[in-house]
Amino acid sequence: MAALPGAPAGLLVGFSGGLDSNVLLHALARTYKEAVRAIHVHHGLQPEADAWAAHCQRICAELKVPLVVARVQVNDHGHGPEAAARHARHSAFTAHLRPGETLALAHHRDDQAETFMLRALRGSGPDGLAAMREWRNFHHGHLWRPLLPLPRAWLLEYAHAHGLRWIEDPSNAHTDLDRNWLRHEVMPKLAARWPQAAAGFARAAALQAEAVTMLQADETEAGFTPGAPLALAPLRVLPVGRDARRFRTWCEANGLPPPPARGIDWLRAELAKPTDDGAAELHWGGACIRRWRDGLWVDAGLAALPQGFSIDWDGHAPLALPNGIVWRLHGVPGFDAPLRAAARSGGERIHLPRRAHRHQLKHVLQEAGMPPWRRRALPLLWNTAGELLAAGDVHSAPLATWLAQNHARLQLEWPVPPARN
Repeated sequence: MAALPGAPAGLLVGFSGGLDSNVLLHALARTYKEAVRAIHVHHGLQPEADAWAAHCQRICAELKVPLVVARVQVNDHGHGPEAAARHARHSAFTAHLRPGETLALAHHRDDQAETFMLRALRGSGPDGLAAMREWRNFHHGHLWRPLLPLPRAWLLEYAHAHGLRWIEDPSNAHTDLDRNWLRHEVMPKLAARWPQAAAGFARAAALQAEAVTMLQADETEAGFTPGAPLALAPLRVLPVGRDARRFRTWCEANGLPPPPARGIDWLRAELAKPTDDGAAELHWGGACIRRWRDGLWVDAGLAALPQGFSIDWDGHAPLALPNGIVWRLHGVPGFDAPLRAAARSGGERIHLPRRAHRHQLKHVLQEAGMPPWRRRALPLLWNTAGELLAAGDVHSAPLATWLAQNHARLQLEWPVPPARN
């Protein structure tokens, strides 16, 4: 198993209860002990879902590993059940990953070979063919795949040697799904002719990853912030090829899968337009990019908060909202008094720093250049006196003063698209 780069600030292990994640959790719990905790994402898609969660609780109790069972709602927005479930898992992981912590997932070499083949069949370039990375930045921590160099056969041997118990998800046998069809129908035939086929595909992916790393060296100065838009004006002056590289780097920084060839064609068509026509969207692999004014934005399928939604928040723990947005308070244990997070209802006014009067929130958000789909989803934060303190990252004068006096920071985290493979 690959070694963890550096000493862990904490490990959050994705634990489905299947063979792969059982092996990973068992091995990491033995090696890193108290640094390990686990998360089981309860999708509720199978009749056995509750039994699987109970199984994971028993295993974690035996290993003395703290477990979070995250119940999620899987919403298929037209991208297919696989992408919808992946999006739900990703949202759960980002909501529970602590700053500086490492998310450990149990993908192995056979998974890598399948991913490489699927990307090749889609005509992907180097970014896509690099497939899954063993180590990369993720949210406000890292993502680590320590089993990636190992074949599934090794995991099976380990599980039997240590008497591990695991569950079998019946959906893994459904060959109407592309990955399952490759796994059950194609890979056995390839292995019969070329026993090292999976290893060869994985090696090809690793070589592509090396090439991508070299290509990205010139893009490090871009310093993309996840959730921030990609300005089109700087791309217009780049040579052909560099514009696509900058676009791909921005996609990666936002957790998106590598864009297909048609995505580069779409980008160049948008670069040729002097203004936004209000209808430009690019969809691929469960991801969506939209143009707003002269920038590109990731659309993570944000929904508005339910009408009338309201919840008290003291700031002691992160506040995960129903639409996937998370609020975190850093630097202090909590607020001086509980506040109220709520949905927008219209007509709100806010007193901004260095302003003498309150202003209509609608106009403030428009002036800030926030796209309309984000404005609709934005949560509000009120005090008990009915004063609007924050609209997402837009803070009122009283809140800004309190944060500065207490050396604190209020952070809004937008939901991100499904995790890249």
